Amino acid sequence: MAIGDQTFVYAGLPNRVIFGFGTRARVGDEVRRLGVQRPLLLCTPEQKAQALAAQLGADLAGVFAGATMHTPVAVTEKALAVVAQTRADGLISFGGGSTTGLGKAIALRTGLPQIVLPTTYAGSEMTDILGETSEGRKKTLRSPQVQPEVAIYDVELTLTLPTGLSATSGMNAIAHAVEGLYAEDRNPIVSLMALEGIRSLSEGLPVIVKQPQDRAARAQALYGAWLCGTVLGSVRMALHHKLCHVLGGSFDLPHAETHTVILPHATSFNARAVARELAPVAEILHSAGPGQGLYDLAKRIGAPLSLQEIGMPAAGLDQAAALATESPYFNPRAASLAEIRALLDDAFHGRRPEL
Repeated sequence: MAIGDQTFVYAGLPNRVIFGFGTRARVGDEVRRLGVQRPLLLCTPEQKAQALAAQLGADLAGVFAGATMHTPVAVTEKALAVVAQTRADGLISFGGGSTTGLGKAIALRTGLPQIVLPTTYAGSEMTDILGETSEGRKKTLRSPQVQPEVAIYDVELTLTLPTGLSATSGMNAIAHAVEGLYAEDRNPIVSLMALEGIRSLSEGLPVIVKQPQDRAARAQALYGAWLCGTVLGSVRMALHHKLCHVLGGSFDLPHAETHTVILPHATSFNARAVARELAPVAEILHSAGPGQGLYDLAKRIGAPLSLQEIGMPAAGLDQAAALATESPYFNPRAASLAEIRALLDDAFHGRRPEL
């Protein structure tokens, strides 16, 4: 990558990453390294965290299995009551973005240290970002207090991730990288990580869909997700993430699926303003345009292509467009209400982007 006459700032977030196969066996060592004596294990009602709980044994303060998507404040309050009741002095988040989000919300209010064992490709464990939902609105913040201290990536934990969730979770990760390429505070280091993350996931996901137990493909996808999550934590996001926060927080749409559907359209919209930055995405995806390449990748791996199929009501499109213009994020191309409404209409019907 040519640097030219660029001036930039890169600030890496302070956390410890352990990556490999069977690395969950090291969680006890990391608990002790942080000086934690009574960690609380967090997961969703669907997660199978019994093996990890058994591994930690008597050292565990308890288990809270109530994490849910979009991190509702009401759920956080329930978890805080368990923290107080069990006298927990640390958190272990086992699962995807929902569980990681809950751990961050608790850490924001208590200062407790966090260890995250991701089981999807969400990437939230690599960021200082928290998105919380209350009264139908999703608000995001950045704070060093929500940055997990340790991320333990165990490829074996992803081997049973359903192919549908693998596909949408992977597309969600790619969204972080794509927006990092044209972020207001982008830099060459982040761009390198973003392109490598996109390449790793776009190569790994099609194999996973056909052969879910392929260990090499799973490792490649998890590696890509780590890079994409690092991008998300390093720079600020733009229109794509704003739209997804509105749709998720106000219409309770599934997180990863929403990112999957919106990504090709937001990318195509911005490609008119940042063609040079997005050209490598089209090249990686062997496509004429970056938005088209992302749409075709989603289709190839069986991911949803329209908002309609993931539960978005047609009657809510006007409201979503209006909400998206409130407190807008930086975006390399100005977006009017009419343009956002047209973008959402394309996404609602699942039309293939023009670029």
